[in-house]
Amino acid sequence: MKPTQTLSQTLSRLQTQGLDRLDAQLLLLHVLGQPVHQRAWLLAHDTDPLAAELAEPLQQLAQRRLAGEPLAYLTGHQEFFGLDLQVDARVLVPRPDTETGVDWALTLLLRPNQTPLTVLDLGTGSGAIALAIKSQRPHLNVYATDASEAALEVARANAQRLKLEVTFAKDSWFDAVPPDWPRFDLIVSNPPYIAQGDPHLAALSHEPAQALTSGLDGLSDLRHLITLAPTHLQPGGWLLLEHGYDQASRVRALLQEAGFAEVQSRHDLAGIERCSGGQWSHQG
Repeated sequence: MKPTQTLSQTLSRLQTQGLDRLDAQLLLLHVLGQPVHQRAWLLAHDTDPLAAELAEPLQQLAQRRLAGEPLAYLTGHQEFFGLDLQVDARVLVPRPDTETGVDWALTLLLRPNQTPLTVLDLGTGSGAIALAIKSQRPHLNVYATDASEAALEVARANAQRLKLEVTFAKDSWFDAVPPDWPRFDLIVSNPPYIAQGDPHLAALSHEPAQALTSGLDGLSDLRHLITLAPTHLQPGGWLLLEHGYDQASRVRALLQEAGFAEVQSRHDLAGIERCSGGQWSHQG
């Protein structure tokens, strides 16, 4: 019978196998049933023994992580804009880069208006963007769509658990918008924007491919959204789009060609132009 290891020894063993220290800590907290943000708990309990029945489940999770599976799929949780979202392989893992668009949206949604402002999140996935906006601006009317019923199951469950009211609908992009929905003050989307055959896809093999790739140049869905958004925007409404690290100038050009004004981009925490948008000023 193998001697029982302490939690500290267990962490060291996982790192010896090649796991990042943070990943090792989060997986250990997960199997112990502790909140994943309580890393200080491990320091206070570093000499506690790891229960024998937890050793094998922990090792299995470690092997899956070493094989490239996202940590969020292993723990079932991902923090986004201060929200604890439940995620699995039905949806993309929400990334910190996407908070760039949320920050921008929130600044645009500060303007006074006698009627509640309306927001549409296209391709909501886990619900991350829609729920983050609703959590910060509870008075807004927030709508969200996705072509995947499986993804919408995740988003609806997150909304229910977080007690945030968002109206969901299923179909591809604007096809999901029923006639009785309003025109929107702001439309935001994190669409697929990786080109088919891009070598970066190899590192994302565990996530749903349909949420990643968009044509030979990665811009097919972005073009589609920019073309159709004006018919769903209020005059003065904004369209904000996340895109790839090298696509900002092309997305700005597409927005300008479509007649958007105030076209600009925002940088993520790494200094990369991650989100571009413009204001629809035309009537009708």
